[in-house]
Parts: sequence; C-alpha cells; structure tokens
Amino acid sequence: MKIFSNFDSGNICVVNADHKDDIQLRINNDNQSEFYQWFHFRLETTPEQSHTVKLIDLAKSAYPEGWKGYDVVASYDREEWFRIPADFDGDTLSFNVIPEHGSIYFAYFAPYTYDRHQDLLHMAQSAHHCSLETLGHTLDNNDMSLLTFGEPEEGKKKIWVIARQHPGESMAEWFIEGMIQRLLDDSDTVSRALLEKAVLYVVPNMNPDGSIRGHLRTNAAGVNLNREWQTPSMEQSPEVFLVRERMLETGVDMFLDIHGDEAIPYNFAAGSEGIPSYDAAFAKLEATFKQALLTITPEFQDDIGYDKDEPGKANLTVGSNWVAEQFHCLSYTIEMPFKDNNSYPDPLYGWSPERSVIFGHDMLAATLAVSDSI
Repeated sequence: MKIFSNFDSGNICVVNADHKDDIQLRINNDNQSEFYQWFHFRLETTPEQSHTVKLIDLAKSAYPEGWKGYDVVASYDREEWFRIPADFDGDTLSFNVIPEHGSIYFAYFAPYTYDRHQDLLHMAQSAHHCSLETLGHTLDNNDMSLLTFGEPEEGKKKIWVIARQHPGESMAEWFIEGMIQRLLDDSDTVSRALLEKAVLYVVPNMNPDGSIRGHLRTNAAGVNLNREWQTPSMEQSPEVFLVRERMLETGVDMFLDIHGDEAIPYNFAAGSEGIPSYDAAFAKLEATFKQALLTITPEFQDDIGYDKDEPGKANLTVGSNWVAEQFHCLSYTIEMPFKDNNSYPDPLYGWSPERSVIFGHDMLAATLAVSDSI
C-alpha cells in the first residue's frame, strides 16, 4: 500500500499506513500560514479490499465546521469525481472505501489542474473575439493570465470576473470554464447580446502558485489575497497588484469574484452593503441581479449566506468591497459549496464540477439581465 501527493495540487502527510483498516493522514499547512483544509492524494493498494482512512487533527483546521456533513470526493480516472460518505467526530474525518481498481484519487473537491487551466486559456484565445494576455508573474514565476472577450469601444460596459483567489476553491475555476464555454459559443444569443453591450475581462485563476502547491487559502508567501486589495504589493501579493492595476486602467462597471464556501451547503452571493458609499441605487441594483439569478436557476438562493455588514463597516481589503467602493459599481462575491447544494442534493456527486460549469452558464444570463442598469 502506497500513498502519493507528489503532483499538481497534491497535499497530504502520512502519519500511519501500516494497516489498511487504520490509515491515518494529516493535511499540510499552506506555506508560511496556519491555514489547512485542502487535501489531494492517491492511494495505490490491493483492490476489492476494505480500507479505512482517517484525516486527523481537523479541529484546528481553517474551517472545522466545514467537515460536518461533508463527503469525500474520489476518482479512478480524474474525470468522474464521486462522493464517499464520511463521518466527523470533531477532530477526525473517517471514511471507508473498497477500491475497485489498484489506484484511486481523493480530494477535498474535484481539482482543476494547471494543465487544464492552460488548456482553457488557449482554447479561449482561439476565438476571434477573445485575447490572452500575461499581466505579469507570481512569486513562483507562474503567469497571471487575463482573457478579454470583445473589443473595447466607447459606451461599452466593463465587466470583470475573477476566480480562485483562494486556490483550494477549485469549483470557482470550473464555474469560469462554464462561463467561458458560453462566451465562445457563437450560436448562444445570451453571449452575443452581452458582448454587444460589454467587454468581459476574465481572470480564471487569481492564485496559480497556491493552486499548484496544494494550498487552501493563500499564495506562495502565505498571504490571503482576498485581504490585500487596499494595499497590494509585488513583494507579497503580485497577483492582486497586477489585476488591480489593470482594473484602474480599464475601469469597472460590474465585478464578480467567484469562490467556494467550506461550511454552507448552498449557492449564495455576498454584496457590498457595508461600504461607505452604499446607497439606495446600490441596493436596487443588487436586488435586480439576485432576482435575475433566482429566476434563471433554482441552484441559487438568497435566504442563507453571510451576515450583511453594518453600514460603513465593510472590510475594504476584501476584493468585492474594494472594487464596489473604488468604482461605485455592482460588485458581488459568489459562493458555491464544497459539500452539496441542499436545495437540490445529489448523494452520488454532491456539488460537482458539472454543476459548477452550468452555474457559470447561468451567471452569464444574469449578467446580461442587469447589463443595461450597471
């Protein structure tokens, strides 16, 4: 029996693997950080035999409540990712598996690899109305890539969409893949209508270093990028610095920051209620956008989510808050679950890459619905 994590986004530490009925593993911290929650490893063993796997020391993980009601994601071919039921006792997540084949992968959520990221970028740039640009480089010398859909013209809206500031939230890039699929479909009238009105600036992965390293929440330097938007630096947070500089050049009329939430088993949106300039016009625009999403897809709901910030108390180091205040525009953080969407549960797959992709399709339609108002 062997356990591996020596690959893109791999993360696990073997504590004890002497017995297949008591495999004990621990998740490594993000580099220079106290955060840990993302895991991704491969088990090579004798098939058709029962194995018990335990992830230990989770009481001090980034979001212990995220393990309650969570089922492990697994795959034999790295294409189909299914769920394995798990139990959490407050510190240890345990699950039993009888592998059908000699090698099986496990992960916190279906990984979105750096190779697939590069494929997505270059598939997109092959379209006549899309261009690919490298804004600069990360601390690990990975590319910070921007896709621009449509030609900038006077009167066109500037819509920015970024994903995966927190690298372990891989559902965010699956979502972006779905959005891009629709933007590239010349027969899709939603896409065509939106591109007549707007230019879309899309950053599919804000944190390639953390993604490759197998981090949950930080970049190579252990920095949480979604707390860097007021004062980013090339030394600590080049990812935010580079994207922010381009935003200041282009202007922003609408901003979506795509994330995943460890604990809440629903799709939801977090607005900008607490920023200093929030007013009735802001509130009306946010309500219009959420109503559009509610109409378009039952995957979205607006009853359960984060508590709203009190007036004037928003944290302006957070991306969506900083953008809303800086550009006085519609700005939302979109959250998807690591677990399942309890509105429409799927015991076999839970919330999945496929559903994330479709949610990306739907978000484009909601964006069109508010495009004349932003």
